[in-house]
Amino acid sequence: MVWYVREVSGEARYEHYVERFTREHPGEEPLSERAYLKAREEHERLHPNTGCCC
Repeated sequence: MVWYVREVSGEARYEHYVERFTREHPGEEPLSERAYLKAREEHERLHPNTGCCC
């Protein structure tokens, strides 16, 4: 139940980002959670009708 709520609410997005980033960019440091959320917010502001590519 907790997993479902986290997925639906978007709370798990950062964890998914880190998993994908680590897999696709080994040895590089992913954005901090704060920086990720800021970048995501900026993307949503600039592209209100699209999904985030992050």
